[in-house]
Amino acid sequence: MRANYFFTSESVAEGHPDKVCDRISDEIVDLVYREAAKTGVNPWGVRIACETLATTNRVVIAGEVRLPPSLMKKDKDGKDVINPSKFKAAARRAIKDIGYEQDGFHWKTAKIDVLLHSQSADIAQGVDSAADQQGDEGAGDQGIMFGYACRETPDLMPAPIYYSHKILQLLAVARKKGDGEVAKLGPDAKSQVTVRYVDGKPSEATSIVLSTQHLDESWDSKKVRAVVEPYIREALGELKIADDCKWYINPTGKFVIGGPDGDAGLTGRKIIVDTYGGAAPHGGGAFSGKDTTKVDRSAAYAARYLAKNVVAAGLADRCTIQLSYAIGVAQPLSIYVDLHGTGKGVFEDQVEAAIRQNMDLSPSGIRRHLDLNKPIYAKTSAYGHFGRKAGRDGSFSWERTDLVKALKESVKTKAAA
Repeated sequence: MRANYFFTSESVAEGHPDKVCDRISDEIVDLVYREAAKTGVNPWGVRIACETLATTNRVVIAGEVRLPPSLMKKDKDGKDVINPSKFKAAARRAIKDIGYEQDGFHWKTAKIDVLLHSQSADIAQGVDSAADQQGDEGAGDQGIMFGYACRETPDLMPAPIYYSHKILQLLAVARKKGDGEVAKLGPDAKSQVTVRYVDGKPSEATSIVLSTQHLDESWDSKKVRAVVEPYIREALGELKIADDCKWYINPTGKFVIGGPDGDAGLTGRKIIVDTYGGAAPHGGGAFSGKDTTKVDRSAAYAARYLAKNVVAAGLADRCTIQLSYAIGVAQPLSIYVDLHGTGKGVFEDQVEAAIRQNMDLSPSGIRRHLDLNKPIYAKTSAYGHFGRKAGRDGSFSWERTDLVKALKESVKTKAAA
């Protein structure tokens, strides 16, 4: 690992077209979990993979589902079919909360098509009954998932993505409060922060990029900077802004037409924004719109949880964990740990053994351990799935550090043996 270098990460706001789609897809996931709980349907049986497309005053929701009866209706032939009304209402609420009331994209007038259909029976048989006969549900797909943690920020996240997210979060909160000129910003925005590392630690921000939609057509780049700069400085907090830091605020000038009216959006196109900003590997799968039998989501959460607990336990300053799965097979095919030469008197194989000892990494085991069968996913759809605060409602449970003691004891026992 180089000691002195520059690294850059970007974030996108909740009003970015792709993030609008992530939000709607995750609202649909939450809707299905809520309806299951309300109607007494076992949440372990919930299945959903929901994709969203958004463009000028149009939203298309498609995918596979296994739904509670409350989300179904009878067609003219008496056959059970999906009732689109609650799905459309969930999408409109999401668009309204984000803040879209523009001629080209309005929560009230956008046309919404719901094209959900029943889950494939071929997929269901592999998930519902594990192919390896371990008496547990199999993984919803094959794939590799990564988790990462480091000591660069209080939430054990890489500094560039941490600060990029924070800039947009502060601006979104201020915009929605409606106080002063910041209320004239629009929902669509992107940020980017370049950090200089000295001796392997974040030292200062050397460039800051922010492109944000604004509703006042008279504003230019200079005016936008005057409005947003205080929030950027607040977001960077203790990270020094270099004396020669380059600022690029709305560098192309006016940015009035934004969101899906300016550029089409799709679920799952911002996976690096969702994870570690490029500072760690990503297995390739998106998170939003998926229930947690899909290991793209649940195993990525588990890998972050484990990596964070390894670092929080003081076993290493940096930790990358890879998990791999096969469809219909419950347990991971492999567990790989890399401490990047920062291990504190421990070796990777000891940590791998401690992980296996302390957490069941089957999809069912992950769902139980992290309590994932809940409507907690809409809030994950913007500003990153990691580095967030665990909520009382069970959200971001993978950010807890409650495995620290167990991992320490396991590694100590392994070392003694």
